[in-house]
Amino acid sequence: MRGFPSAFIDGARSGILDFLFPPLCLGCREHVGTSGSLCAGCWSKISFIDGPCCSSCGLPFETPVFEGTRCGACHANPPDFDSARAVMRYDEASKGPILAFKHADRLEWVPVFARWLARTGAAYIADCNLIVPVPLHPGRLWSRRYNQAAELGRALSGIAHKPFRPEVLVRARRTVSQGEMPSASARRRNVEGAFRVPAAAQPMVSGAVVLLVDDVLTTGATVNACARALKRAGAAKLLVLALARVVRSS
Repeated sequence: MRGFPSAFIDGARSGILDFLFPPLCLGCREHVGTSGSLCAGCWSKISFIDGPCCSSCGLPFETPVFEGTRCGACHANPPDFDSARAVMRYDEASKGPILAFKHADRLEWVPVFARWLARTGAAYIADCNLIVPVPLHPGRLWSRRYNQAAELGRALSGIAHKPFRPEVLVRARRTVSQGEMPSASARRRNVEGAFRVPAAAQPMVSGAVVLLVDDVLTTGATVNACARALKRAGAAKLLVLALARVVRSS
């Protein structure tokens, strides 16, 4: 197809592929208009966090609040990171796709998740100097084969055109899965001192605004431990962007 514009060629190729392999919803496998998307039914079930929220941890509020308002927990114990946001609530609708992505090799979710992260975290992305994923311990990475936070961070970096630096933060010791911890205090103890910034990476971190990417934010213990390590290495500001967060009723 020499002489045709590249956009025309790409469009024709996409049309042929969609004809031969009709695009299916990532959630329910129903037919959809474009590949890598959700049908209207699956989309409507996702509880996106778009309204007012805590200026520190991103906890959604049920009523309008003044800009800069913190939740009670952040007033009592300010987090070590500067600000956090999550795309959606971690609930029955989002749990299936996230666990499939995290544990069942469903990496086809990465592009759509990254687009959602880019939309929710637009202000963070504009402010940051580098994107860093929450790391896995090498042993867990070997058994799982990939780090879900790194996959999200890498895809987000491609959209945002910001440096992706997974080598900046490492998990210095293996910890028990946070999901097995019985309480928030146990989660904090479990990850205390678990992360560090290698000496070779400290010049990249010093004075930088770091965007830390994770999949699910529960109590914030893991990202807090990461934030402490990055700030000890000289990070000027620590922003957290998560795919989902647990929202417990007060």
